[in-house]
Amino acid sequence: MKLDRLLTMTMILINRKKVKAQELAELFDVSVRTIYRDVETLSCAGVPVVSQQGVNGGISLIDGYRMDKQILTKEELTSLSIALKSALTSYEDAHATAVLEKLTGIADEKVKKSIDHLFVDLSPWGQNVILKEQITLLKRAIEDEHCVSFLYSTAHGMLTKRLIEPHTLVQKGKVWYIYGYCTLRDGFRLFKISRMKEIKEELICFERKSVHLAELPWDKAWQQPKNLVEITLTFDETIRTLVEETFGAEHIDNEKSIVQVSLPEDEWLYGFLLSFGNRIKLINPPYLVDIVKRRAQEIVALYVENKG
Repeated sequence: MKLDRLLTMTMILINRKKVKAQELAELFDVSVRTIYRDVETLSCAGVPVVSQQGVNGGISLIDGYRMDKQILTKEELTSLSIALKSALTSYEDAHATAVLEKLTGIADEKVKKSIDHLFVDLSPWGQNVILKEQITLLKRAIEDEHCVSFLYSTAHGMLTKRLIEPHTLVQKGKVWYIYGYCTLRDGFRLFKISRMKEIKEELICFERKSVHLAELPWDKAWQQPKNLVEITLTFDETIRTLVEETFGAEHIDNEKSIVQVSLPEDEWLYGFLLSFGNRIKLINPPYLVDIVKRRAQEIVALYVENKG
């Protein structure tokens, strides 16, 4: 992993006056040309690396750098460590774990204590081992630039065989997705990992396409104006705190216990509204009231049919 290599290389250069490119190449099991590209990367990032040719040549940092500068400030070191610890709750990554150990190793006691001031656990409740294995597999396929095959289930349970070129893992809210080029649909698609079955990394290589993160669907498509519906509902005062947490206090009329908010309309919305049981009542729009009422009646009918 390049990040791991660059960080380790910088630490070696701080601790040693000069290192041969060949020595670094053997240490990281890469070519000498790759080491020189890494030197250029570090230089562009502001690390004053110099390379000298000849018998007594080698790679080093400019004199005085070790006394005047650090790779990271204490605040940066803390932030990076917290981010890595959080990421590792969702998938296995030996390289990221090694980087975290290195960061902890160079941190002083104050930084080590600060790292424990915030912990973001991205894993689901109940420790979903299968999901963690799937994310780890998909991450490895992205890094190896290998295609991935799987069976994909629609919301109605129909399965289709897919082969994709995986580009980006995405976590939106509590749900994980993989964004990749689908050979069946001949275009980029966003796949919900929980709907993917029999995931397999194939020995089919692909060339990564240009991806502009600011234009990707998880930030825009879900809340396009055409997908939004303005809803009005009343709620039981016993769940006011829950309603404020869910919808936002700014959308609540406190005197009338009414919520007015715009949300994307899809299957998720119907189930979401029903999840409140009899503690909320949808008022508008009328057609959505009918949909939720019909879904509730179908649920009741299901239990009535099974009674006895």
